[in-house]
Amino acid sequence: MAIGVFDSGVGGLTVHRELTRRFPERDFVYLADQANAPYGGRGGEEIVDLTRAGCERLFEAGANVIVLACNTASAIALRRLQQSWVPEARARHGRPVNVLGIIVPTIEAATGLPWTYEAERIAEGEKKEAIEITGVFCTAATAMSRVYEIEIDKRREDLAVFSEPCPGLAGLIELGAPTDELKVVVNDHVDALRRRIGRHPDKAILGCTHYEIVADLFAAALPPGTPVIHQPTAVADALDRYFQRHPEYALGGSGRRDFLTTGQPGPQSDLVAQFWGAPLAFAAA
Repeated sequence: MAIGVFDSGVGGLTVHRELTRRFPERDFVYLADQANAPYGGRGGEEIVDLTRAGCERLFEAGANVIVLACNTASAIALRRLQQSWVPEARARHGRPVNVLGIIVPTIEAATGLPWTYEAERIAEGEKKEAIEITGVFCTAATAMSRVYEIEIDKRREDLAVFSEPCPGLAGLIELGAPTDELKVVVNDHVDALRRRIGRHPDKAILGCTHYEIVADLFAAALPPGTPVIHQPTAVADALDRYFQRHPEYALGGSGRRDFLTTGQPGPQSDLVAQFWGAPLAFAAA
């Protein structure tokens, strides 16, 4: 039995690394759907189907709780799977299983409020001007879902949210593009958001787990001291609370670490190795 971590590619390793630090004795199975990465430019139904297939593979590998370490999958597929597919999977596998996302913990970290909190609506004419701007750097699919704008506004009307889609950036990171090339792309998107809102954001969310691999480039492109919401920490905090509330899940205790891919098995890029701190190879899923 294990904790499963799913992503379209290597970006979810940022979340996986933090989870293994938080739960070192637990068993983990990581699955990268590299044969179909990236997800950001795909249609909604295709994202749902691919995410469902990846979760089923992880359940077959013994995962009881799966973390969708992919903002696109969390934004587009999670609710559908939780409502209609997870109950059927529990019955089919004959054990408690669940699929969790990473957007809820991120919004809790960005607002400082629990997911269950919903602000009292203020009449349109009485609304105060937002006093803080949050910029979200994400894939095109996540930006189109407007999940960050909608869910943050439900809780904090004093926060204005602007999403900056970064098409192609996750793919470049997945392929291990040179740092100089990645720096140009990151700088362009930070500047594009600045021009669109008239100034830099007060706070930033890296709304794609791939971007955490180049978090230092975003920090350098933003004004010094700009707070950045780091999803791996937010997710680990939320999962810790979740397991305290749900002791029914068997998670293994041997510290096992399995890495699977639907793509080409073997070593990952130098960029991934540098981020991970050691060479990392995936086995065939």
